[in-house]
Amino acid sequence: MTEHSWLSLVRSQRAIAVIRAPNFDLGIQMARAIAASGMKLIEITWNSEQAAKLVYQLRAELPDCSIGAGTLLTSDQVKEAIGVGSQFLFTPHTNPTIIQAAVGQKVPIVPGALSPTEIVAAWQAGASAVKVFPIQSVGGAAYIRHLQAPLGQIPFIPTGGVTVENAKEFIEAGAIAVGLSGQLFPKGAIVNGDWAMITQRAKELMGRMKDETASNYRLTD
Repeated sequence: MTEHSWLSLVRSQRAIAVIRAPNFDLGIQMARAIAASGMKLIEITWNSEQAAKLVYQLRAELPDCSIGAGTLLTSDQVKEAIGVGSQFLFTPHTNPTIIQAAVGQKVPIVPGALSPTEIVAAWQAGASAVKVFPIQSVGGAAYIRHLQAPLGQIPFIPTGGVTVENAKEFIEAGAIAVGLSGQLFPKGAIVNGDWAMITQRAKELMGRMKDETASNYRLTD
């Protein structure tokens, strides 16, 4: 999938499910529950148990989804993530060397940044979009709105404090999508194996975002 196609999918879906799996089997079940909701963007954090195996397995099991890797801290981790088939990459920080490693392999990469200086540095280094993180610590959706005037050409994906209830606010403020982790995966649901509840949470999220996707983007490759 090209960067253009991936960004088109992101703009149409508006949300990315971030899975931090305590073990391999739970990671598979969490991803299945999300896919059952119609969400197509699934990120496996690299501090999940057997993250590489999870990405590899999910690529085979969920061909209609885009499976990526997140919480990548080093170039070696980026190479490993690409090697097992990650279709997009997220990092919590901005490192030009890591960004270029992904760009060289033509894999979309979304580095983390918070200040305008960090955001521009990430963009100029070749980022596909910028993960504005942790968004809630700097004012939430209002911060995205303030960034739009000077930096509106940069695609923002805020994470860190996004909830099912407030996700739409970030899209209205100008973000192309949001990332959610714990909000989609209540601990009680995971402990009890209540995968239907997780699917329902994801459906609720997508329903809240629906009227913000009137201008859908069609994949061309």
